[in-house]
Amino acid sequence: MLRVLEVAARFFPDLGGIETHIYEVTRRMAKRGDLDLTVLATDRSGALPAREESEGFTVLRCRSYPRQRDYYFAPSIYRLIQQRDYDLIHCQGIHTAVPVLAMAAAKHRRIPYVVTFHTGGHSSGLRHRLRNVQWRTLSPLIRDAAALVAVSRFEQQLFQKSCRINASRFRIIQNGGDFSANAVDARPVPGRIVSSGRLERYKGHQRVIAALPLVQMSIPHATLHILGSGRYESNLRSLIATMGLQESVVIDCINPGDRDRMAKALGEASAFAALSEYEAHPVAVMEALTLGIPVVGLDAAGLADLVADGLVRGVPRDATSAVLARSLVAALDRGVASDPVPLPSWDAAAADLAQVYIEAAGAGLGSHRSCDL
Repeated sequence: MLRVLEVAARFFPDLGGIETHIYEVTRRMAKRGDLDLTVLATDRSGALPAREESEGFTVLRCRSYPRQRDYYFAPSIYRLIQQRDYDLIHCQGIHTAVPVLAMAAAKHRRIPYVVTFHTGGHSSGLRHRLRNVQWRTLSPLIRDAAALVAVSRFEQQLFQKSCRINASRFRIIQNGGDFSANAVDARPVPGRIVSSGRLERYKGHQRVIAALPLVQMSIPHATLHILGSGRYESNLRSLIATMGLQESVVIDCINPGDRDRMAKALGEASAFAALSEYEAHPVAVMEALTLGIPVVGLDAAGLADLVADGLVRGVPRDATSAVLARSLVAALDRGVASDPVPLPSWDAAAADLAQVYIEAAGAGLGSHRSCDL
């Protein structure tokens, strides 16, 4: 049995696309019988259990610092990899201190490792601008990975260019968007727009709020449901109050493990707004598309792939509220959700990732150097 340690900065009960991805693929891979899977995540609060069992796999948590920032410096990760026997290390996410420690520890012990990039945006413009420098700094560790997994064409091209890595080194494994068979059925509520994601400025919820009064000029009963939590909530509520939209906008946080409730909340949408400035391959958008909900999204980063594929109605990054409103009205005018779109499934993602594990463990560390540019 192949012993695999998946290392991530965050896991449930933290909310986000990476956390959902890890949960969905890991619980499926655990059913195979040939993989012994452990998820190692960090805990800034110190309040979560250090170990628990979840649907056939183990979850370990170690403290990370500082408590109020998102650096996720967790020295216990390095020590744990040094002290325990794993056949493969999988870094789920690349943009915190966590994968640096995990890759360095794996390399020191000559344990092959896999990297899934899962790149995300940030509300700090400076940190966003420094990302390419960050990737180039990490490129020696990234190039030494036994396998590299991107969740979109955009992400593959980003690291192919910034780290000078041959295209043949990458596997693209897209996020799924399917819910469980027992997910609650829901009917679209006329005029309801849903915007889902962490409450951060770069996620763009405030842009949907600003466009809503213009939408209501054409569709008076239009409403907005924002699904998420985060430090930007007070700013959003202040904007809602300033614009007098208290009766038209709801902010709700759904437990990430409550897939039935999330399916119901999304299924009640007549249109989905995805105005995040940066998404590699957004899980919430894939879920909306799978349910047949028309999506309006920024033509940027990984969303641009979905726009190019004709799955998302694209708007420019600098689109005005009037432009956004026209696109949302056009999406709402479809009336009801269309037939579900055939899209990548979590079963397919889990099967592809399990195959990557098997191949990477067999290839070992450092056998790929001749493929680099």
